[in-house]
Amino acid sequence: MLALQTACAAGYPMSGTLAGTSRSWRHSGGAQEAAAAWSDAPGEDLEVANLRRAATLPWTDGGQCIVAEASQPWPILVEQCFHALDQERVRFRDTTGRCSVASAAAAAVGLGVCVLAAPELVVGAVVVAGVVVVGFAIKEALDTYAEKRGRPQVRPPPTLPVPEMRPVPEARPVAETKPVPQEPKKKRRPKPEPAGEDWPPPLPPEPTEPTDRERDRKCEAIPVLHSGGDKAHNDCADWYPPNRWPGMDARVDGRDFDALQVGVRVLWEIKTEKFDGYSDFIKEVTVKKETKAFTEYRDIALACGYAFKVGVISEAHKAALLEEDNSFDIVVTGCKR
Repeated sequence: MLALQTACAAGYPMSGTLAGTSRSWRHSGGAQEAAAAWSDAPGEDLEVANLRRAATLPWTDGGQCIVAEASQPWPILVEQCFHALDQERVRFRDTTGRCSVASAAAAAVGLGVCVLAAPELVVGAVVVAGVVVVGFAIKEALDTYAEKRGRPQVRPPPTLPVPEMRPVPEARPVAETKPVPQEPKKKRRPKPEPAGEDWPPPLPPEPTEPTDRERDRKCEAIPVLHSGGDKAHNDCADWYPPNRWPGMDARVDGRDFDALQVGVRVLWEIKTEKFDGYSDFIKEVTVKKETKAFTEYRDIALACGYAFKVGVISEAHKAALLEEDNSFDIVVTGCKR
């Protein structure tokens, strides 16, 4: 308190008397002068003037303290609500020298209160950083005051002069004329129906093939989880090509391929069964079944712009598949079971 009183000893004190007089600020006409300076309407009271002045400052509580103390003179209101001021956005400058103190650090709050409590607004004394948004409590209080005063009446727009009405000249009767007989229309001869050879060619049927956009959507590779639950098979599919999406199949046009190779448009089917240990009959059945499936997979891949490869774990399996159909691209992966 001693530091605060010292801060404003040469100027307007926060709650004491004016320097060199015995008249108290709280009971003087200073508050009314400050209210009149911040009022923009005749007959505006102290409370509204304080609200308008506080609306130009940032408050951390939305102005609730200001609304509660608005009936007090401005210096008292500043003392009561200075704690709610957003001081990080406000800088105070003692441009008049009335609030200077020996130690600015010890009386920073007192300097701010002293500068802010002054009845007149000194240019550059209070600097606010950023745009100030009126606190919600202050805005509600000002809106309530405006409703009590009543809104100004809106004058109706001026009426336009009515143009002078001139009498319409009387229309003279027009002599009757005999109607000119119309010439009978010439009958058009019906065109003969064209012979069979003269009929226009039939329209071509509507295309039933999918559009480029639909084809692109079907051919887009989509990662889906590996199916089957065979860990050795899935590990081989991820490791050898290598797979662009480890742990995932590549779904293209409704078919799930074991892998989509990294960096190139190549789809893979991987086989890891122990083909060498099968009987001759099982080998024959397996090769025919796999060759049929590989053909379907390859057709889809090629139609969508992908290459297609098959991976097996033994040379015997590769030789048996190529003997059945040597058009496939088959490699030995070297994966272990």
